[in-house]
Amino acid sequence: MQKLKGKIVFVSGASNGIGRSCAEALAAAGARLILCARSFNKIEDLSKNLRDLYNTETLAIKLDVSNRNAVDKAVDNLPEEWKKIDILVNNAGCALGLEKVHEGNPDDWDKMIDTNVKGLLYLTRKIVPLMLKYQLNGHVVNVGSTAGIFAYPNGAVYCATKSAVHFISDGLRMDLVDTPIRVTNIQPGMTETNFSNVRFHGDQEKAKAVYAGITPLTPEDIAEIIVYAISAPPHVQICEVTVTPTQQATGGIVYKKIQ
Repeated sequence: MQKLKGKIVFVSGASNGIGRSCAEALAAAGARLILCARSFNKIEDLSKNLRDLYNTETLAIKLDVSNRNAVDKAVDNLPEEWKKIDILVNNAGCALGLEKVHEGNPDDWDKMIDTNVKGLLYLTRKIVPLMLKYQLNGHVVNVGSTAGIFAYPNGAVYCATKSAVHFISDGLRMDLVDTPIRVTNIQPGMTETNFSNVRFHGDQEKAKAVYAGITPLTPEDIAEIIVYAISAPPHVQICEVTVTPTQQATGGIVYKKIQ
């Protein structure tokens, strides 16, 4: 059964990893999709594939969520029938570098803060008012991280951005308590995506070593949880989901089997 048939879902960072898996799972559930990412070719191909595979409507948008003017323009220029956005999945995010704070690269800090925090805020600021305008039983899903709960060495700035996601989610839920709009914060632990490859600026050996000796979560695992959360009855608000691989107890407590 298509649980979300006809619902319009806006997914940021949809070209890879959790965002891409979300798009696939949502399309399978019958949703109509607005997919955005910086790489237009990737989301255009994904958009076409999902239309063909699931016979659903899709719209691909090239968008860097850290650019406030671009976010404003992208949402304002949506065709009128696409502005009735039922669900926003704030997935776009990045981690860059793994250094001590006093040795970190300020350019990396700017990128993480601009994408993980400001980008999430920019999209939320544009889309939640549309949910209110059209009196929708809306839902905002923010993809946070266990890093927003448990800091770890050499990752202070990334952890700070995900802690911001945690508290923005809580605050937004309070701000919307007198409306039918729900807010969910998903906090995954170690999930094997392109995440570590980006963090280490393309060093695939370093990226691969992060997941050596454990069975990490997959993007599909997180997408399944997101679909579950937004498919709950309207009176049920799943505020927060923290999920880790079985071999990860907290952010920094991980059991790795020696190969």
